[in-house]
Amino acid sequence: MARGVEVLDLPVWSRASGRSQRPRCRDSMAHLDSEVKEECLREDLKFYFMNPCEKFRARQQIPWKLCLQILKIVMVTTQLVRFGLSNQLVVAFKEENAAAFKHLFLKGYSGTDEDDYSCSVYTQEDAYESIFFAINQYHRLRNISLGTLGYGESEGNRIGLKVCKQHYKKGTMFPSNETLNIDSDIKIDCIHLDLQALSQSSQDWKNSSFFSLEFYRLLQVEISFQLKGIDLQTIHSRELPDCYVFQNTITFDNNAHSGKIKIYFDSDANIEECKDLTISGSIQKNTQYVLVFDAFVIVICLASLILCTRSIVLALRLRKRFLNFFLEKYKRQVCDADQWEFVNGWYVLVITSDLMTVIGSVLKMEIKAKNLTNYNLCSILLGTSTLFVWVGVIRYLGYFQAYNVLILTMQASLPKVLRFCACAGMIYLGYTFCGWIVLGPYHNKFQNLNTVAECLFSLVNGDDMYATFAHIQQKSLLVWLFSRLYLYSFISLFIYMILSLFIALITDSYDTIKKYQQNGFPVTDLQEFLKESSSKEKCQKESSAFLSRVCCLRSAGGKSAVLTATEMALSKGDRGWTAPQNCQKHAVKLQIISRSDDHLILVN
Repeated sequence: MARGVEVLDLPVWSRASGRSQRPRCRDSMAHLDSEVKEECLREDLKFYFMNPCEKFRARQQIPWKLCLQILKIVMVTTQLVRFGLSNQLVVAFKEENAAAFKHLFLKGYSGTDEDDYSCSVYTQEDAYESIFFAINQYHRLRNISLGTLGYGESEGNRIGLKVCKQHYKKGTMFPSNETLNIDSDIKIDCIHLDLQALSQSSQDWKNSSFFSLEFYRLLQVEISFQLKGIDLQTIHSRELPDCYVFQNTITFDNNAHSGKIKIYFDSDANIEECKDLTISGSIQKNTQYVLVFDAFVIVICLASLILCTRSIVLALRLRKRFLNFFLEKYKRQVCDADQWEFVNGWYVLVITSDLMTVIGSVLKMEIKAKNLTNYNLCSILLGTSTLFVWVGVIRYLGYFQAYNVLILTMQASLPKVLRFCACAGMIYLGYTFCGWIVLGPYHNKFQNLNTVAECLFSLVNGDDMYATFAHIQQKSLLVWLFSRLYLYSFISLFIYMILSLFIALITDSYDTIKKYQQNGFPVTDLQEFLKESSSKEKCQKESSAFLSRVCCLRSAGGKSAVLTATEMALSKGDRGWTAPQNCQKHAVKLQIISRSDDHLILVN
């Protein structure tokens, strides 16, 4: 036989032999088709679980997702650093103005808040002087302020400040006789002092009946006013300046009637778009470059989002094929662990990061163009997305066994750690509520649930232990003894037992992973399937020079046939030789040079 000619033995139906051979022919073709599908599925699974380098060596497929992730890390980090520097200027401007306001409007402010309030007064004279001092300082603001400040419009578009007092409606009190007659209904009186009224003699408004305070009925006095300012330090960073509106409130709190009036100062700064902004120089050009850079970041993230979404969709389709095949061949379901192998958590992380980056970049562009002023939301989105981007790098390090220990240990220990934390959390919450109820009135670290939880967490980590013991007030011997029992039992239980068990869980998982790396990991159904060899492997080796180039098509005239590399079954019907129709890759045309009832001779 001439070189280049192959003879393919096919179990076809023959007119001479009658119908007795048709079932055997069909069974043989069905079996061969099943093996071909199995081999196709196995090859697709092997390719899916390859790392980018192996995929490139196998099919010369460029790892676009890897290239995009590397580019995205550089661009997103650069974008975050630039935005972080800008956000620091915003936060610093707000904090420095708040500190300046306290020095300007609070009489006797030392520069440090006493507790959660700024300062306090203890006499009626000091209370009057503090109220009048704040009003006079507001009137003299333009002459005494060092900042770029101006008056803002308060309620009703009026420039000035608003003074309100809350007090019990009426009542009399004689402590020496232990007599009290008071109406618990609260009455609120307000007065508005504009610049014109303040420009007159101060005695006119000081001597008004409004400022005649009955301190035994007084609950609080509140002074509120608006100021406006412009942040010029952004010009040095080649950015457009921001315009601020400061809503300031000074509260004299006398709700406790303990002889101490606490003074609170609250400044709420809002950024608004400047109405008329004219700046010469290269700032506008620099802003356009930043906007173009942010737009490019959005394009890169959208490309990464599309590729990762596509990979997840293809993985779910492959998972469905594998589940159906496994159920059809082995008559049982695939275990949950193998099913989750197709759900790549890293892709979910990358998609989440891309979405947050896109939204954060859009907000950043609007902030840069001075259309939005929500720096906090933008910083949260960009910061979290950058965190996820850098965490996603671990995925590519995990392809190397030496760097994969952290990921495998976290995966193995996470379920046990979560169950352990759920049990330990119940004990932790019990100690939190107990400490808040019993020690709250006697210790500043136990005054509310939030500070109690933070204090106990610090104790678990061995921080600030002596101060926690020492700061307990010894006004009640019973409470003091209880505090010792409470703190000693908590520290002993959580540090010596719970924390040690927590570390032991992670250590045990680490030791297990190290043993698996030395002796091999347990083989699952999916891994066992990937290792199986095809039942036609020997036949394929003998005819690999021919079958690797064969492609599938129907032939009706007998001139030529096109067959696929993955399917080889042919059958003879009324219209000629027929092959399966579901292959189109690696097509090579072959010429039929001879045919008979049970042989088909093809040549390339």
